[in-house]
Amino acid sequence: MPTIADSLTLPCGAVLPNRLAKAAMTEGLADPQGRATPELERLYGLWSDGGSGLLISGNVQIDRDHLERPGNVIIEGPQDEAALAGLRAMAAAGTRAGGHIWMQISHAGRQTQVTVNPHPKAPSAVPVGLPGKQFGVPEALTEAEILDLVERFGHAAEVAKETGFTGVQIHAAHGYLLSQFLSPRANLRTDQWGGSLENRARMLMAVVARVRAGVGPAFPIGVKLNSADFQRGGFAFEDSMVVARWLQDAGVDLLEISGGSYEQPAMMDIAGMEAPDAPPRAASTIAREAYFVDFAKTMRATLTMPLLVTGGFRSRHAMNMALETGGADVIGLGRPLCVDTAGPAKLLAGAEELDRWENRLKLLPPWLSFLGGLKMIRAVEGFAVTYWYYAQIDAIARTGRANIGIAPFKALLTIQNAGKAWLKARKG
Repeated sequence: MPTIADSLTLPCGAVLPNRLAKAAMTEGLADPQGRATPELERLYGLWSDGGSGLLISGNVQIDRDHLERPGNVIIEGPQDEAALAGLRAMAAAGTRAGGHIWMQISHAGRQTQVTVNPHPKAPSAVPVGLPGKQFGVPEALTEAEILDLVERFGHAAEVAKETGFTGVQIHAAHGYLLSQFLSPRANLRTDQWGGSLENRARMLMAVVARVRAGVGPAFPIGVKLNSADFQRGGFAFEDSMVVARWLQDAGVDLLEISGGSYEQPAMMDIAGMEAPDAPPRAASTIAREAYFVDFAKTMRATLTMPLLVTGGFRSRHAMNMALETGGADVIGLGRPLCVDTAGPAKLLAGAEELDRWENRLKLLPPWLSFLGGLKMIRAVEGFAVTYWYYAQIDAIARTGRANIGIAPFKALLTIQNAGKAWLKARKG
């Protein structure tokens, strides 16, 4: 039976040296022109040295007006030599220990922050269903704009290959643009890009076809797909099963199973930030390791392409069990590697478990829960913890070491202020 130390040959023929992957995590480290920086080179070099067989970058955006956050790397149109040099350095660092580095390519759609674009493009004019004014009301894409975006995904994949990345992952999860097309809540179109599941999946399938045409048969293509949106009337698991089979038939090499969106952030496990009509999650699902492995096991019954599962893994035993039982072919690691870049090497050398740093963080005092608004307090805490991890990525990229002493709420303010400064510099 496979273990985390075993290699994996993908359908295209590429070989991952082991079954551990550094999952995609937003970095926010590009310069104001959206170019890869020496900080990204340092960060991915350390992650490469840390033993992962596969590194997947954070969101690389195909449209500078639709960013997931300030500081995203951007590939839009022809790249100047400085942009290409930054990507080459990042890719070289990410492969220096013999593993793979794949570029995750994405478009935020309606989940673009209002400070970046007050009227982002989306399948339909359906705003993100959260309180506050963080996201504006989107405008529906025209068919010509949809076809242009398909071409942009293909162009970004070609740039990735040209600059030394060893594969790409197409982001079709977490409520970003391709996920929005899949969702009957966000996609209300009545043309060939909406309505039936086949129509809602049309853009994703067109992107996969365009990327494959651009990079050739031997270059790995991955897709990140929601197992479900975890919202009533959203993209359901039954839909995900069908789309997964279509992706397999289209020649996808590695399917990552995830879930959720900003409205229902299962991928970040931020309690209290669900949309008002989101169904409750079982306590056993929240507490255990491997949030999405059960979905992957069910998919495995009808799929042959390799599956990557990310979310909650900490112990070597749970990772090997997921591999042995068919719940995953590759194990994705996120938060642990924000602090300990050598975590995979330690697991491969026999370590039993990676640390859960979030359990050590001092957040709001318990007595605040009695003031009411417990759900909102938990949401704020959840965001502070998430930004604490962002701060660790930032510290490693800039200094080579994590900054575990920073308080979560200071981390939140620090990263948010850095984003504001980036946007100001971008506007010049």
